Amino acid sequence: MFPVRLRDDLFLELLELRHADELYALTDNNREHLRQWLPWLDNTRSAEDTKAFIRLTRKQLGDDNGFQTAIRYRGAIVGVVGLHRVDRANRATSLGYWLAKDALGRGLMTDACRMYIEHAFQTGLHRVEIRCAVENRRSRAVPERLGFRAEGTIRHGEWLYDHYADLVVYGLLAEEWRR
Repeated sequence: MFPVRLRDDLFLELLELRHADELYALTDNNREHLRQWLPWLDNTRSAEDTKAFIRLTRKQLGDDNGFQTAIRYRGAIVGVVGLHRVDRANRATSLGYWLAKDALGRGLMTDACRMYIEHAFQTGLHRVEIRCAVENRRSRAVPERLGFRAEGTIRHGEWLYDHYADLVVYGLLAEEWRR
């Protein structure tokens, strides 16, 4: 299945150890941009930390509990998108994602998430959820463009270094996607 071509210049690739140096460099170069919204930046201090993350994603894939992909645009990795975990009992999953600052505004994440949503519903899942910080307008635009419904707000849902962020929960059901 992988790599998946989304456009002539846009691909999704399963994360592999060979991506570690490039992915770490991207993370490090975007640290200030990403730190506004992602709680794991301070724990990613080297390519070895990125390798540990990639190993976890490979275990996740092996356990049939979701998967993570690099987003490759015009030959370079520009972000990551993936299923956090799969709740088989409730036939549900959640999507997480991030993009480098210079890759924003091109519809890359919308296209990547569209592929993940298709995959989730084609494999028998019933619900996909995305959580975004209330103030993260760019991240929130992705589920809004894809037809998700804002279902509520989790107050102080995520600790971001020195403060809590409220999270908007977006949900999409299989029958809504088919429409």
